[in-house]
Amino acid sequence: MNEATKMPAQEHKPRLLSLDTLRGFDMFWIIGGGALIEVLAKCFPNRWLQLFAGQMEHATWAGFHFEDLIFPLFMFISGVTIPIAVLSKLDKGSSKKELILKNAKRMLILISLGIIFNGILRNGFSNARYASVLGQIGISYFIASLIVIYTRSMKTQLVWLGGLLVGYSVVQLLIPVPGIGAGILTPSGCINGYIDRLFLPGRLSYGADGEMVAGNGVFDALGLLCIISATGVTLMGYFAGRILLQKDSAPKKKLRILVAIGVGLIVLSLCIGPFYPIIKKCWTTTYNLFSGGISFLLIALFYLIIDVWGYKKWTLFFRVIGVNSIFIYLIVVGNLLNVSSTTTTLIGWIINPAGENTGQLVLTIGNITLAWLLLYFMYRRNIFIKV
Repeated sequence: MNEATKMPAQEHKPRLLSLDTLRGFDMFWIIGGGALIEVLAKCFPNRWLQLFAGQMEHATWAGFHFEDLIFPLFMFISGVTIPIAVLSKLDKGSSKKELILKNAKRMLILISLGIIFNGILRNGFSNARYASVLGQIGISYFIASLIVIYTRSMKTQLVWLGGLLVGYSVVQLLIPVPGIGAGILTPSGCINGYIDRLFLPGRLSYGADGEMVAGNGVFDALGLLCIISATGVTLMGYFAGRILLQKDSAPKKKLRILVAIGVGLIVLSLCIGPFYPIIKKCWTTTYNLFSGGISFLLIALFYLIIDVWGYKKWTLFFRVIGVNSIFIYLIVVGNLLNVSSTTTTLIGWIINPAGENTGQLVLTIGNITLAWLLLYFMYRRNIFIKV
């Protein structure tokens, strides 16, 4: 990870305020928002809160919950930045080699951080898990950026996106797994697991029931084929970024295009779904289409409210999270700092006598507040840790 940089605030100003806000909104659910909804449902049991709390868990296999949107939305957002991070630099004279080396370095750093995140330094190399969220983000972004660098035509890029989605579908549905057959979309039967068992080193973290296991499983939800599929979501984000940054298009036209694409992708995925299910853990193409469609609608909504209507004051809470997203992911989810222990040290005198559910609610709110205050401290001092 690059050193924390301290630079004038204007150099860090996003081209689109809505982008950092949406990224922060996405990360909020990872760093404690989901846990907050679950504990609220325990403290104040009612039908709507319990339904919402049920969405804070991944679908066991086929199906889609709100929790299943968080990761692809982050990848979609990273794709939105490609026109800024890649195309604008090419237009300013940066060489392709320079950009490829920069993105390759970023990919290797994210892969390394992901392996560390998985506990290789804590548990050792024996039975280590090499597939990771950060690694998938890094590799998918790198592949997507290569496509953009070498194919400047949007038509050609669309062909690449279509090729990835269709090609992945063909692999999943038509190529037989030895001893099982083709198109068997189960944890043990899908070709993702077969390829992972053949070529992915280390421990596979998901068992035959689709749930994470302590020992070696039969596939990994962040495995090799999933990376190729996830590149499609990143490229969808790239096209959203191209639409948003078109200088000759009126905001209303951009919104119509984004909404039309989003609705179209969702409808297409639902039409195909009965024959080719939406499954996050093996990243089916229908899952890409559905999550990508929702992502198009969300970026359109945030762009409308923030950049078109100009309602910006409320965005600070999410922007503070969004501008240091990888850092807070490692701190909270990676547990590099024990936020819960620090919170208990500070307000245990409130938590302990409050009872189980109320105490858990106070602890959860305290964890989110502590993490946010750390990010706000960094934000106010223009400290942004980037990869």
